[in-house]
Amino acid sequence: MSERSERHVPVMLQRCLDLLAPALAGPGATVVDCTLGLGGHSEALLATFPAARLIALDRDKEALRLSAERLAPYGDRATLVHAVYDELPDVLDRLSVPRVQGVLFDLGVSSMQLDEADRGFAYAQDAPLDMRMDQTAGASAAEVLNTYPPGELVRILRMYGEEKQAKRIVEAVVRERAKEPFDRSARLVELIRDALPQAAKRTGGNPAKRTFQALRIEVNGELSVLERAVPAAVSALAVGGRIAVLSYHSLEDRIVKQALTAGATSTAPPGLPVVPERYQPRLKLLTRGAETPAQDEVGENSRAASARLRGAQRIREDAQ
Repeated sequence: MSERSERHVPVMLQRCLDLLAPALAGPGATVVDCTLGLGGHSEALLATFPAARLIALDRDKEALRLSAERLAPYGDRATLVHAVYDELPDVLDRLSVPRVQGVLFDLGVSSMQLDEADRGFAYAQDAPLDMRMDQTAGASAAEVLNTYPPGELVRILRMYGEEKQAKRIVEAVVRERAKEPFDRSARLVELIRDALPQAAKRTGGNPAKRTFQALRIEVNGELSVLERAVPAAVSALAVGGRIAVLSYHSLEDRIVKQALTAGATSTAPPGLPVVPERYQPRLKLLTRGAETPAQDEVGENSRAASARLRGAQRIREDAQ
């Protein structure tokens, strides 16, 4: 196993396994890891459920390469696919897998992407402003910064970064990009520090954090992908199947909560004395709200601090 894989600590690993276990213990079970990353969760799923087959997706080719090494001992029980997680229905169709028993999402940036300086995800070190999870496709963070109209940049920082100082930051970006296009993260971090009022710099850690989150979400289309992916994953579950989703900021968690809550809610018109089968909920929620990691886990792995875990079980087929 590579040194990088050994450094990677899967978040809330045991709780994820416990949530999925009742659906994966039997023979013939298939589980999908929609966000393979460095393979920590996938390896644990294969080791914990020896009769299960794993299908794992990632848009990052380097992650797939490293995880293939890590999961090689499990042979053909593991199928790794280069795909974004909203492509799950197409992937299952190509593999002739009509339904699965378990689905796991571990959202956000993988440890590998944060640790690889040249990917441009981390604001703590200078790097090219890339931020693409799949470096073979789409516009980079630098292209977004250098070409988007000011109003669009303000919208992105406010919506995806929840950045109160978005207008002030964008004014500085527009002024500076006219002199020289942005291509490195350190210059952007410095600009943000200079643009913010002193009071804004005293709270919430690195002042560039929210802007970098917003750019990353925009570059990778993360929220729109997630809005499609969670309902698609629910639809792929067999009755009795289970889904577990780890998210890392309120925007992701809100989308996950809405999708799972919708599936666990009756769609019957109000006032019916008896609710017909077609209106009955198709999901049962397995977590009370969003579960958070224990303090000792956060102490060992700071990246777990913002994690929120939600789970649900498929309890009936879609209405015909």
